[in-house]
Amino acid sequence: MKIEQIYTGCLAQGAYYIVSQGEAAIIDPLREIHPYLERLQQDNVKLKYIFETHFHADFVSGHVDLAKHTGAQIVYGPGATPEFNSYIAKDQEEFRLGELIIKALHTPGHTLESTTYLLKDSTAKDYCIFTGDTLFLGDVGRPDLAQKASNMTLEGLAGLLYDSLMSKIMPLADDLIVYPAHGAGSACGKNMMKETVDTLGNQKKINYALNQPNKQAFITAVTDGLMPPPNYFGMNVAMNKKGYESFEVIRERGLRPLDVDDIESLTKTNNAVIIDTRNSSEFCKAFIPQSFNIGIQGDFAPWAGTVISNINTPIILITEQGMEEEAVTRLARVGFDTQLGYLKGGISSWKKAGKKTNSIRRISADEFEKEFKTNEGLLIDVRKETEFDVGHLQAAQNKPLAYIHHWIQEINSQQHFYLHCQGGYRSMIAASILKAHGYDNFTEIEGGYASLSKTNLSKTDSICQLSK
Repeated sequence: MKIEQIYTGCLAQGAYYIVSQGEAAIIDPLREIHPYLERLQQDNVKLKYIFETHFHADFVSGHVDLAKHTGAQIVYGPGATPEFNSYIAKDQEEFRLGELIIKALHTPGHTLESTTYLLKDSTAKDYCIFTGDTLFLGDVGRPDLAQKASNMTLEGLAGLLYDSLMSKIMPLADDLIVYPAHGAGSACGKNMMKETVDTLGNQKKINYALNQPNKQAFITAVTDGLMPPPNYFGMNVAMNKKGYESFEVIRERGLRPLDVDDIESLTKTNNAVIIDTRNSSEFCKAFIPQSFNIGIQGDFAPWAGTVISNINTPIILITEQGMEEEAVTRLARVGFDTQLGYLKGGISSWKKAGKKTNSIRRISADEFEKEFKTNEGLLIDVRKETEFDVGHLQAAQNKPLAYIHHWIQEINSQQHFYLHCQGGYRSMIAASILKAHGYDNFTEIEGGYASLSKTNLSKTDSICQLSK
């Protein structure tokens, strides 16, 4: 028996590769399937099943392409309604994989079709569970994503999730290994641990959701503080239900080299959005006007899906040399299929052509400490509300990046303001969006709250203080 967790950090997503006696199964694969095909070839095994724990909202699964290439059967849990050939399992139905048995446990609540897969080893002993978005480490799946599809209330879905956990998961043995679909950083939950594997017994002890005294307390706990889901979630669900273009087609289109004239033409005729994936420290010095900075080194794809409201928006990429394919791949994972290509030669070619560039004023935390006056300036903290609540500068106003298109109109463009996040990644995304919308009278703070909290600003009440 072989079980491999294939974890993709930028999406905080875990896919699973299982092998027994020449047969293989893959659970919740990512869209680019070549890594799976290579594993199958190396192990000289045949893919028998592709198990989907539910219709994913935060990424486009590789199930359709993988089935076409291998002939494997796509399996969903009860109630799923995909628009392509697949097998809909019954609750408690078992699937043989070599010496192993994989049992479908219908666990609705996150979505109506959500299913946990229980793996029994060659001795028929319960060995591990693949919980999808039903049970995370330290958390459970958010119950608000399926409201429209189910015609159920948030509280109703949370109650359904409670019933699933109490009747299907909690009775299982403590020594079972828990393999969730996501870890810390995913928007599919609110309190996930950084670890990606644990025992069920430990989760029974430490997971806040599993330790509520009753159903109503559970409903209150899991629905409290939920942030609205990113815009792209619903569109990803639709792609996972209906099918999609092959990743190879998207890859080929996205890797089309464009020259400067192409960029100017496409932004005018196709209303294309330019995404500059360079580090914020380089972007702020010189960038193409109207471009958004979403650095490839961070949570690139989720933030692209959050700040660009429609995944059908045509995209042009500006990257460091050699990073084009990585950027194309990550965007495809969250459904950006209308990628038009990348600027050949990057920002250097734009400069060599004598084209105009913009810049953003960025200062250090120490420089901010010297020039900021509480009663003369506005300080905007674009971190999440939960981060802000843990600690912030007293003078700061919390305006999360995820909602920038809502609060941007509230900003007085005539009044100078300062901008920061935790480390500088999100605040530069916000800065680039503000700049693209015509805001010039602001300064972004390098190093963000992590640097600001080390200055005297956190200690001097007359200027601002650290609130905890």
